[in-house]
Amino acid sequence: MWAEVVVVGGGLIGTSIARGIASRGKQVRLISDDRAGTASPVAAGMLAPATEVAPTELGLLQLNLASLHRYADFAAELAADTGLPVGLRKTPTVSVAVDSDDVARLDDLAEILAGAGVDVERTTGRQVRRRVPLIAPQIRAGLIIDQDWSVDNRLLWSALRAGAEAAGVTRQTGTVTALIRDDDRCTGVELADGSRIEADTVVWATGAWAGDIVGFDLPVRPVKGQILRLKAHQLPIPEVTVRAFVHGFEVYLVPRDSGELVIGATSEDRGFETMPTAGGVGDLLRDARAVLPITAEYEFAEVSVGFRPASASHSPILGPSPLDGLILAVGHHRNGVLLTPITAELIANLVVDGAWPELAAAFNPYQGVS
Repeated sequence: MWAEVVVVGGGLIGTSIARGIASRGKQVRLISDDRAGTASPVAAGMLAPATEVAPTELGLLQLNLASLHRYADFAAELAADTGLPVGLRKTPTVSVAVDSDDVARLDDLAEILAGAGVDVERTTGRQVRRRVPLIAPQIRAGLIIDQDWSVDNRLLWSALRAGAEAAGVTRQTGTVTALIRDDDRCTGVELADGSRIEADTVVWATGAWAGDIVGFDLPVRPVKGQILRLKAHQLPIPEVTVRAFVHGFEVYLVPRDSGELVIGATSEDRGFETMPTAGGVGDLLRDARAVLPITAEYEFAEVSVGFRPASASHSPILGPSPLDGLILAVGHHRNGVLLTPITAELIANLVVDGAWPELAAAFNPYQGVS
């Protein structure tokens, strides 16, 4: 079997790349094994370049902002092509603090964002409660970040799969167990059932499992996250995403148009451990109730576990690899949903036109290495 391009990995990143390349006229086969723990259906769907920023990740902030600026057009085009909803909410994120130490952390975040040129609105606890009436009375301060949005990642993933099919992508279920090599070039993949697919180009978008079989150092590890989904039914939910520092812990609450509230997320270096834990669930419920007391009255609908694909720098690894013919789109860590549009654009341009802009060069550790 042969394809011009094989994309390995059927999550948001891989599917969007396959769709982007196919829409440029290439024959694309997408290999997806749908294994447990894939981050795409588990994530909360925050599009949060500002509130996810860390002092050591200001370069990543620019990539995140560039992707957010593409999101509205990306979502509108996908919805128009498929007739399916994608659940994009262009409402702000409100970041809040409970005690004095939490306020100090909130102040640090505000300073980092100001230094990076990101506009935020500082508010008192009373002002936060005017904006989010359901918020707990003990909230002491807040930041309002207009440009941090959210998307329903499950709706987005469904639409992307439909969009990829409409663009001509052939989707195949299977597990890639080896890369086919001709000296220092990747010429295809071999699957667990023994079948082989020859290809001019292989795109590697395998999430937390990225480093398994490539044959060179690709430092991507799984970071376990537990996420809860509550259903409000007839009860009110917040209109905006709420992120909170709660007595030294962090929690976020992301509303859906359906009346669902997504609460996350733990961060645990536990390898590929798929079981939810009582401690993780309890901590999330405790902190959510401290910020939004009404959550105690919602239906507990789901707990799920996913694996963030974390590189050593917590930044994505994109573009050419040490193996000619193998293109990388891995290591997106907690920004996979946010970085979906720009990753698809960058990788499609690289595969089709050979273009690799300066914005992306910082996210490839192999360039210039012989």
